[in-house]
Formats: sequence, C-alpha cells, structure tokens
Amino acid sequence: MINLTLTESLQKLNNREISTVELTRAYLDRIEKYGADLNCYITTTPERAMADAAASDARRAAGDAKFLDGAPIAMKDLFATRGIRTTAASRMLENFVPEYESTVSQKFIDAGTVLLGKANLDEFAMGTFSKTSYFGAPINPWQLDKQLTAGGSSGGSTSAVASGLAIAATGTDTGGSIRFPAAITGLVGMKPTYGLCSRWGCVAFASSLDTPGPIARTVDDAALMLSAMAGHDPKDSTSSTHGFSCNAPLDPVLGNGKKLRIGIIKEFNDVKISDDMKSLFDARIRDLKSMGAEIVEVSIPNILDALAAYYIIAPAEASSNLARYDGMRYGLRVEGRDIYDTFKKTRAAGFGDEVQRRMIIGTAVLSSESYDVYFMQAARVRRMIADSFNAAFEQCDLIICPSSAGTAMPLASDLTPLEYYALDLFTVAMNLAGIPACSVPAGLAQNGLPLGIQVVGARFDDMRVLQLAKHIETAAAIDNRPTTIMGK
Repeated sequence: MINLTLTESLQKLNNREISTVELTRAYLDRIEKYGADLNCYITTTPERAMADAAASDARRAAGDAKFLDGAPIAMKDLFATRGIRTTAASRMLENFVPEYESTVSQKFIDAGTVLLGKANLDEFAMGTFSKTSYFGAPINPWQLDKQLTAGGSSGGSTSAVASGLAIAATGTDTGGSIRFPAAITGLVGMKPTYGLCSRWGCVAFASSLDTPGPIARTVDDAALMLSAMAGHDPKDSTSSTHGFSCNAPLDPVLGNGKKLRIGIIKEFNDVKISDDMKSLFDARIRDLKSMGAEIVEVSIPNILDALAAYYIIAPAEASSNLARYDGMRYGLRVEGRDIYDTFKKTRAAGFGDEVQRRMIIGTAVLSSESYDVYFMQAARVRRMIADSFNAAFEQCDLIICPSSAGTAMPLASDLTPLEYYALDLFTVAMNLAGIPACSVPAGLAQNGLPLGIQVVGARFDDMRVLQLAKHIETAAAIDNRPTTIMGK
C-alpha cells in the first residue's frame, strides 16, 4: 500500500478496496521499522493516527467522506498542533505543547487526513541540509549507506515521503526550503504564491517570505494537498482572497490554442551546474519544443543579487521574530543572576549556532548605522527583482530553471556558511518576488540520484505552474521510489 500515490490511495479507499485503518497501519509499521534510521520524524503520533483512521472509515461508511479522507500525512514540525509537541527542531521549544492549532494543520483535519507525526527540519527552518536540527539531521533514502542530505529546511518531510513513511507532507519555503529538498529526493515540491496559504500558527522565521506548501510524490498529489491547505484566513493579515481548487487529475496540455511561451533566465546561463543537470535540463527543453512550446530568453537583471538581498532581509526578520524567545513566557528557561542574565543564558542555550549567526546578522543590519546601507538597499533590490519578473511574464507564460546545481551531497560535506547559502541561488528570487514555483523531478543523474527542474509563474498562476510541472513529470517518466528502501 505504501507504493500508492495519494491520488491512487484515495481511489482505492473510495472503492472500498482498502480501509484507512489498513493504510495507516502500513505507514506506522514502516515508521517503526525505518524511522530511527532515517530520523525524519521528531514526534510520531500513532495513537492519534489510528483514531483519525477509525474516524475516517466511519465517515466513509456513512457516505460522508471528506476531501482527503484517510490520507496519512506528515506535518512539518513548524506548524502548531494542539496537544502535540511543536519544537521547530530547537532546544528552545523542545517541550512546547501548543493549546491551539495552526490554520494549515486545521485545514488538513477538516479535510479528513490522518496525522502520522511531526517531521524534522532545520532549526526554526534556518538551513539547507536540515543539519541545524537540535534532534539531528534526517537522511535521504536514495542511497542510505552514503548518509546523504535530504535537503532543508523541510528535509524531514522529504525524507518521510521519499521513503514511504508518509503519503505526502507539508513544508514551508522561505528561500527554497520546499523546492531544494524535493529536488534532491525525487519529489514534487510546490511553493505557492505568497499569501495563498495561511501562516497563522506556523512558527515564524521571516514573515514576508515564509510560504507553506505541499510535498508529494506526484504533481497531482501536490495539487490535491494545495487545494486542502490554500484559502483566505482572517487571522493572517497577509492572507489572500485568491483560492485554489483541484479535484481531478491535472490536464498537462497548455496553450489554449496558442503557442505556449516558456522563458529561460538569461542570467542563469553562466551559473555553473553539474553536467547531469545541464543534460536533463536540455532534454526537458527539447520535450517542451516537441509539444509546440516556444522557448524565449528573458532577463531578470538583478537575480544574481537575490542571495545577498535575501541574506539581509531574512536574518533581519528572524532577529525580530525570535526576540520573543526569552525564557519568560514559554519554552526553555535557564536561570541567571538577574533578568538580563536569564535572557542571555536562555538564548545562548536554546538557539543553535546557525540561528544565533542569523540573529546577529539581522540585528546588525537593523541597527541605526546599517539600516539604510543594508536593509533598505536589499529591499530595493527585492522590488527590482519582483518588477523584473513582472516584465518577463509579459514576454512569456511561464519560466523554467534548475532547482539545484546538482544532486544530494553527503551530510558530512565540509561547507562554509557562505557555501551553504550559495546552494539557494536558484530558489531565493522567487520568494523575494512572492511568486509560485514548483520543483518537479527532471530525471536521474549518472550516480542514480534525482534532479529537479523548477516551473515558475506569475502571482496566483499556481494552476498553470502545476500543469506545466505535470508535463515535465510525464516527459521525464522516472520511478521516484528509491530502491534502497522501497523494495521495487
């Protein structure tokens, strides 16, 4: 049963070929067998899962099945879940149990899903390999013996879905945290338009960039997940009134009688990528041409400055958001000589090195001496990038580019912080612009590891992004179940 996609499992559940209890038990058994080796969950919820499953079967028997009734999913441990530990992978929140439910997790409850547990991630979603997690890094299941990264920050979610320890999962994408890990684990990862999914109840990293989204095995599955989690939320001031709905398999044919124009970003032409990535990207371009698409070169003049702008804006917002963790109201508390000493000791003990690094950077760029020179300049670059994307979409319908420069790297890779940051080169600009982008499997490299291609669209063009992603998925036609663990 764990080889079924979300779409296939819902069909079998509706046809009474399997029950939700049977499906859920299959996933819980795999979590028990492989969970410790993969470290993709921080907290598992077997009792909650079986209760959810029984309730799902009862609804279906009564003819009252919900939209995703019976789907066993993982929730990134950044979304508050009432009565279930929510840690953000940090010592600071190691024992935090919320008394409220995030909007996204509540939407999945309302859709009838089964909660398997809370997925591992980089601490407060700050990282690229999920190595900054207080609970240790999740493992990429594609080559278990090599201890490869599952990416970050949503590495626990991608590890769980790729290894068959969840049928789908939620993630958040602040600078590529859904798309990069999805690309290197052979999955579909969708960063929706900013504001399409509510951030309420999601532990904040950088509020103007954080974007909840789905991680799944297929584009159709990702579309179903996005349908469940999208929608206006009056509790989130940045929530959009635009909706997203998809009840049937997506039609990958685009153009509506007109030639589809696909943009290629000129400034990325000289960025170094692996030979495998270049070969697969060129192959998918040929596929698009064969279906009648026109390939157009577009320019995003400041896109190579996006990394610098992002690593000013995101740490600045993190510095502000994480100021609340002071040991006074909730979370870790380390007693000091006085209140200021308690603040210092609590924050020093509660936050890991990478979180402290970004908070220090953020505090520095927000200082009176640096605000105009750094933060406001970065904000101007952000506006220029958004304007450039708007201009590009007047020349083309959608844009494609690599999701990453190469395949998954060993967790033990000895990279400097700046080298880790550079891995976000292909993804951060879309967050700065607030536009939708989906990473879809493009094929397998010669080392047997997956690579992904991004489809990028204008604001609220999420459906067409997914439609083109499905065409690429169909053309690539890879089996994205890792042989090391899925037993195919």
